[in-house]
Amino acid sequence: MEKRKLGNSGLEVSALGLGCMGLSYGYGPAADKQDAIKLIRRAFELGVTFFDSAEAYGPFENEELLGEALAPFRDEVVIATKFGFKEGKPALGQDSSPARIRIVAEEALKRLKTDRIDLFYQHRVDTAVPMEDVAGTVKDLIAEGKVKHFGMSEAGEQSIRKAHAVQPVAALQSEYSLWWREPEKEIMPTLEELGIGFVPFSPLGKGFLTGAINENTTFDKTDFRNIVPRFTPEARKANQALVELLGKIAQEKQATPAQIALAWLLAQKPWIVPIPGTTRLHRLEENLGGAAVELTANDLANIEAATAQITIEGARYPASLQDRVGK
Repeated sequence: MEKRKLGNSGLEVSALGLGCMGLSYGYGPAADKQDAIKLIRRAFELGVTFFDSAEAYGPFENEELLGEALAPFRDEVVIATKFGFKEGKPALGQDSSPARIRIVAEEALKRLKTDRIDLFYQHRVDTAVPMEDVAGTVKDLIAEGKVKHFGMSEAGEQSIRKAHAVQPVAALQSEYSLWWREPEKEIMPTLEELGIGFVPFSPLGKGFLTGAINENTTFDKTDFRNIVPRFTPEARKANQALVELLGKIAQEKQATPAQIALAWLLAQKPWIVPIPGTTRLHRLEENLGGAAVELTANDLANIEAATAQITIEGARYPASLQDRVGK
């Protein structure tokens, strides 16, 4: 798989990474540990060198899983993890205090079985802690060799600028896909100006853009999508038009809808590295095939014209979670 550099940071990773959250958290019961290890190692065999985790995924289980799975080839991969929640539990609220950041770093190093965190993200902006203090703490951890690069997640333009002035931000991780294009307005121009890489999570619309979900699909009671307005049966039915469009393009390209969605993201900017997640080996292989799909300028223009005719129904997050983004 081709490699990409995240902005001006010099951090080089595979063009597609692996979002590991769903192996432990968010989308129903956790995957069997041995199956998850097998999937992570298969991703590496297929060229993935960028693996995304967080203390909040579990909490803690996901980092432990990655630590074990990646140990045999630790020096050949880039591991990203995150700080920012009290006790690592999003339900308890945010905590990006310098003391908490240091605790998370030390504990993550142990769980990940490593001596450095390649990319350490602030999971969500904590308005109770000055951004200068957050970035300054990570800067100190970088000076100590415990962290290599600083990242932010779902941050707004002003927070990105404040942080970047103290410690250069290597990457911003936020949702971006064919059905959530809000970052194109302010965030992507800011990233381009400052030389910051972009790591889109949910590049397949939390599974919706694969074509495997319709208005009749039911989710496990612990699945996060049950509370997402965009995943009500009515919204799913209304949003099928986008999936049908992807299916049509996929047929023409002898690809799958998921591969077209990922190829579209890769075609937007050379410093974009999507991190699709999955618990299934065949889906992993399908997703990574998206890196080999080439969309011409004409293909992209046709997608743009067609998607402009489609109105996506439903909010991206419930109000309680929406309050945590774009700060």
